[in-house]
Amino acid sequence: MFAAESCADLSRVELKNAEVSAAQVIAPGAFLPPNVKPNTPESERYKKLPAFCRVEVVAQPSSDSQIAIEVWLPVENWNHKFRGQGNGGFAGALDFHGMAGSLSLGYLTAATDAGHKAEGTDATWALHHPEKVKDFGFRAIHEMTGIAKTFGAKFYGEPPQWSYFDSCSDGGREALMEAQRFPADYNGILAGAPANDWTHLLSAALQTVQVAEASPASFIPPSKLSLITGAVLRACDAADGVRDGILTNPSLCKFDPGTLLCKGNQRAACLSVAQMATLKQIYKGGTTSAGQLFFPGLMPSSEAGENGWQDWVTGSANGKAAAHDYAAGFFRDMVYDDPAWHYRTASVDESLRAADEKLAGTLNSTDPHLEKFKARGGKLILYHGWLDPAISPLNSVKYYLSVSSAMGQAATDEFVRLYMVPGMRHCVGGPGPFIFGQLGVARSRDSAHNIFTALEEWAERGTAPNSIIATKLKDDKDPAKGVLLTRPLCPFPQQMKFAGNGSPSEAGSFSCQIHNGSAD
Repeated sequence: MFAAESCADLSRVELKNAEVSAAQVIAPGAFLPPNVKPNTPESERYKKLPAFCRVEVVAQPSSDSQIAIEVWLPVENWNHKFRGQGNGGFAGALDFHGMAGSLSLGYLTAATDAGHKAEGTDATWALHHPEKVKDFGFRAIHEMTGIAKTFGAKFYGEPPQWSYFDSCSDGGREALMEAQRFPADYNGILAGAPANDWTHLLSAALQTVQVAEASPASFIPPSKLSLITGAVLRACDAADGVRDGILTNPSLCKFDPGTLLCKGNQRAACLSVAQMATLKQIYKGGTTSAGQLFFPGLMPSSEAGENGWQDWVTGSANGKAAAHDYAAGFFRDMVYDDPAWHYRTASVDESLRAADEKLAGTLNSTDPHLEKFKARGGKLILYHGWLDPAISPLNSVKYYLSVSSAMGQAATDEFVRLYMVPGMRHCVGGPGPFIFGQLGVARSRDSAHNIFTALEEWAERGTAPNSIIATKLKDDKDPAKGVLLTRPLCPFPQQMKFAGNGSPSEAGSFSCQIHNGSAD
C-alpha cells in the first residue's frame, strides 16, 4: 500500500510543458464528478471505487494550449497496467465514467479534455485557435499518455508493464492516431467506430444536412423512419436465415427505396419526392459534383429506434440533429474561422477541398502504414456497429482494407482484427447484441465474451482472437432481468451464419464463415 505522502510527492515531479495542480489520495467511495448528481444510478459507480491517488495536471505544449489531464493510480492492487481513455464528439470533458471502470479493475488510468472545455457538439473553442485544434487532433492524448506513465513509474517505482487504449467515435480516431503517429505509446489499442476520416465525414454531414434541410418538405419525421425500417426488414430480414429484426450484413440488403414513393394522393405510408431525395442522400453518402464518393453512406435498417437517425441525422425537426451541429461547427469554427459562414450556401466540393487542405494532416488518422506499431508487437482491434447512424460502418471496412492492401493480408492478420457488429448502433446500443467488453460494457471478463480481454491476451501472450460472443439483455437498463440472446462476432471478412437448427437465441447455433456472395 502506498502512503498519502507518496501521492503528494507527485506534485513535485518535473514535467516538460506541464504542471501538477493537485495530487492527493481519495478515500474509497469519496469521489463524485461535478457533473454527476448524488443518489443517482451513475453515482453508485463512484461509491464502489477503491482508494486512489488523484493527480490533476495542465499541459501546455504550445503557448495557446491548456490541456486538462487527470491520472488515477490505485493505492492497492495495481495490476501493473495502464489504460488510457479517449473522447467523443469535439471532446471538451474528461471521461470520468471510463476512468472509474478502469480503476475498479486495477488499472492505472488517465483522461483528458483534449485541450478545452465544452459540450461535445460545440466547436466554438476552435475559432482562431489553431494550436487548440492540434491539441484536439493529436497532441492531447499523447501528452496524457506520457504523463500517466511518468507518474506510474514515480508512484510504484516501475513503469506499467502493459499499456492499452480503449475508446470509440472521436476516441476511435484518437486510437488510430496513436497507432499511426505514436506507435510506442500503447501495446494494444481497441478502436470503436473510428471517426478517423474526419474531414470527409464532416463534409458528408454537410452535404446530408443541405439536402435534408433544403425545404420543410425534405424533412423525414420519426414516423416515416419507422416506415422505412419496416420496409427494409420485410425485404431483407429473412436473408440470413433468421427473421429477428437484425440484418447480419445490411450492406448486402437489396432494398429499393423507390418502393416507398408516394403515388397519386397518397401521403401517409409513403415518402414524398423531397423526402425520397433525403433518404437516398443518406444511403449514398458524400459525393462530389462529379459523382465521386468521398465518404460512405449509412446502412438500411439503421433508420428508426432509440439513438437512430432522429438523433443523429434527420432530427425531431429541421436543424435539430447532431449532424447539423457537427457540420456547422466544424466548417465555421475550424475550417473557415468565420462566425458568419453558413452551411446552406456552402459548396460541398469547395468545403471538402478546404477541409482537406487545412486540417487533414491534423485531424485525420487514415494512414494505413502501421509497420512501426506492428514492429513493436502492437495489436489493434477495430469494431463498428452495422446500425451506426453517426459514422458509416463501411468507413471501418475501408480503413481495414487499406491496411491489408498497404501491408499485405498475412502481415495484417498478425496484428489487426476488425469486428462488424450486427444490430449495434454508435459504439453501444441497438436491437442486436452489443455487450462484448468495449468501453467497459461487459458481463464477463473472459476473452470469449470480452473483446478487451481478448486484446490483452493477444498483446501479452500472443493468443490471437477469433470470434467474440456478444450479449443482448431482455432489458438494457436492468441486467437483473437476464439475457435475451447471444451471437458470435466474427473477425472480418467472416460473418456469422445460422446453422439452420438449434436456437437462434444462442451463439452456438451460428458459425463464422466467409461471405459466399448471397445476401446472408
